[in-house]
Amino acid sequence: MILSEIDIVDDISKEVFLEKYFKPQKPVLIKEFAKKWEAYDKWNLDYIYEQAGEQIVGLYDNKPADPNKATDEPVTHMKMRDYIHLIKKQPSDLRIFFYIITDKLPGLLQNFSYPDLGFKYFKRIPTLFFGGSEARVLMHYDVDLGDLLHFQFEGRKRVLLFPPEEAAFLYKVPLSVHTVYNVDYEHPDYTQFPALRYAKGYEIFMEHGDALFMPSGYWHFNRYLEAGFSVTLRSFPSSPKRLFNMLNEVFFIRYTDKIMRKLFKQKWVNYKQRKAFERSQKALDKYLKN
Repeated sequence: MILSEIDIVDDISKEVFLEKYFKPQKPVLIKEFAKKWEAYDKWNLDYIYEQAGEQIVGLYDNKPADPNKATDEPVTHMKMRDYIHLIKKQPSDLRIFFYIITDKLPGLLQNFSYPDLGFKYFKRIPTLFFGGSEARVLMHYDVDLGDLLHFQFEGRKRVLLFPPEEAAFLYKVPLSVHTVYNVDYEHPDYTQFPALRYAKGYEIFMEHGDALFMPSGYWHFNRYLEAGFSVTLRSFPSSPKRLFNMLNEVFFIRYTDKIMRKLFKQKWVNYKQRKAFERSQKALDKYLKN
């Protein structure tokens, strides 16, 4: 992988953000951006423990999804307080995925304000994500194709970002929003995945209060280095073309994949993995010839 340093700023105006990052769709890391919130001191695991401790939450781990089950089915369930106690006490790969604040912890909405950066937020689904110190999130892009503002809290996290046009070198799985399961982005094997060597992206280390702007369709891999959580604010599709692509992803591609997975199970998974390798090898061959 060819990883560059991302632009890092301590603060940013709406005008600079729109001109330098939003319009050209370029990522940027804004250090301690959450400190602007009046209730910044409530963004910690202890507060979540107190406010939502009795809630039962679905948990995911680092293992590939079972082809005999839905891809979004949790591997287990646990009370929020027990989960937070676990990840604070010991290493764990368990994580919480897409915890919608408006449905499950609406009081938390009083503890932040949407940054005025010039784009329209989709305020129905600000979401939390939690992870233990061994948790990883498979390389993927968000199916709704929104622009994302991603805040990190508590522990440090490593993020890899790749523009949409790098998909051919990332072993993208057909009819999916993720890459093949067995790529180790911490110790990439370029013998097994030769195209990955030429993928151009960014490496970012996030700390408490940092905000990362991820443009629409950007591929991202998250590795929790310490127990922590994050909140993602997303925008509406900013153009008719992006809206059409989002609807196609959500209602056609996603459900076609679910139907095929239900019908053919492991055979379908194996087929998609094989096609991912074939397409990346073809892209690599073309790249090396030029």
